[in-house]
Amino acid sequence: MVHAPDRPPADAPLVRINLYSDTQTRPTRAMREAMLEAEVGDEQFGDDPTVNALCDRMAALMGKEAAVFLPSGTMCNVVAILTHCRPGEEVLAHETAHILSSEGGVHAALAGTQINPLQGSRGMFSADTLRAAIRPRSRYAPPQRLLEVEQTANIGGGAVWPQAELDAVVAVAREQGWSTHMDGARLMNAVVASGIPAAEMTAGFDSVWLDFTKGLGAPLGAVLAGSSDFIGQAWRWKQRLGGSMRQAGICAAGCLHALDHHVDRLAEDHANAKALARGLRQIPGMAVEEPDTNLVFFDPAESGMDAAALVGALRLQGIQISMLGGRIRACTHLDVTAAMVEETLAAIRTIVAKG
Repeated sequence: MVHAPDRPPADAPLVRINLYSDTQTRPTRAMREAMLEAEVGDEQFGDDPTVNALCDRMAALMGKEAAVFLPSGTMCNVVAILTHCRPGEEVLAHETAHILSSEGGVHAALAGTQINPLQGSRGMFSADTLRAAIRPRSRYAPPQRLLEVEQTANIGGGAVWPQAELDAVVAVAREQGWSTHMDGARLMNAVVASGIPAAEMTAGFDSVWLDFTKGLGAPLGAVLAGSSDFIGQAWRWKQRLGGSMRQAGICAAGCLHALDHHVDRLAEDHANAKALARGLRQIPGMAVEEPDTNLVFFDPAESGMDAAALVGALRLQGIQISMLGGRIRACTHLDVTAAMVEETLAAIRTIVAKG
């Protein structure tokens, strides 16, 4: 039987503070109003003016020729890899990458690709590690086709790849004739944290996508960008996978609103994450990773508290956090205030003190 992840007991109290994920954000009233007023048309025929405006804007933001609107970020990864690769080819990615850990084996099931997992701290790998994974070209080895990186690296703690390291791994890929793909689910968090424009950060990548359902707060939607030829081929896979839509401008309007109003404010989420990390470090025995962006990973083992027990105790107080990669993850977003961070810290201190 396949179980839904982390479903609370039926009698659990309502969630008052949701640090489970930035996917838990709710569209604001202003976003809903923008969606209500959206001009729409048939997206499959290219007749939806709001979808077209979003794709044009995203292509410009990413420094690419074209873009396509898709229902989810996972579909962006699937469409991109199906477009870049043929069955039997190999993708090189970090061992904790979303395409390995969280997409249900879809790249093996649909694309027939294998993923070569690379090691490295905080969800990143070095150019030397990548170079060491190069296979001799022979009929015995799978053809290596695609380099994939995740910006920010989720299980790596929301870490931001430094631009120099991105450039270094891209240079190795270019030497080998590989294509390059960036999973940019939280790309704008990286942009805000680093101050590097999106187009500069993604310049070395043949394809890149941005998710609007995380820190940007839209109810659904992601945009995949690349060359005109790449996006033309991606559209065929979008159609095959059932990702083509009709009056999708209603959803695209929420994404446009997010670009206008929810990007700069990501800095607030980063500040709240740092405040949460500071407070956690003041609790004896709490091992806390310093956040780059809006994800705070910590382990209470040395405090004498079991991680799952802490998550459960918080849930009984209406505070929801998650377990990911063997650690606790708390995720700040636009529905989490500084006051909520302080309330969460107070609850954790009390729970740990009681043991």
